[in-house]
Amino acid sequence: MKEKEKTDKPGGTGFPACAQKDELCINRRNLPHWELPGSTYFITFRLNSGIITDAERKIVIDAIKHFHEIRYWVIATVVMPDHIHIMLKPGVSESNVVFSLSKILQGIKGFSAREINKARGSKGSLWQDESFDRIIRDYDEFLEKWNYIRLNAVKTGLCQAPEDYPYRWEPGEVLEGQAQNCTAWKGCATEESE
Repeated sequence: MKEKEKTDKPGGTGFPACAQKDELCINRRNLPHWELPGSTYFITFRLNSGIITDAERKIVIDAIKHFHEIRYWVIATVVMPDHIHIMLKPGVSESNVVFSLSKILQGIKGFSAREINKARGSKGSLWQDESFDRIIRDYDEFLEKWNYIRLNAVKTGLCQAPEDYPYRWEPGEVLEGQAQNCTAWKGCATEESE
């Protein structure tokens, strides 16, 4: 109960006090990267420089769609001219191992870079090495990040309404309890479970 009391303080994240030590994986390059099985993530990655064309944005959105429901479940994504936002939940392999964010992003970034470079007749790195990723901690944050992705192209003047932007994708499937489970960390008591 003390663990729960710590996480319910105003301004707290409601997070690591209840994570099993052997489940939470923290890596650091320039940015910290936290991974916790069963979590939903908000991820942003950027081009090294320049922008990608409409045809190149289609390549990226197709790369994201390719492993949807296989390696991860996409909640929402938007491919902007110089960066990408994705909200997703990693899947579990046949050997019962959760796909890591680094492997997921390696697949998306690697495939799209090869295809875009092939179309351009160029070689070299397209994406910045590192990405920003954040574990979605509760329902309010889930809605905040979903709305951010949904409205990103509108706010930058690329379209009038989210539905008008062809490089925004929301599969429309809601994983059973997806948004509600953002606060149901394994081993934690939540208000809903009491």
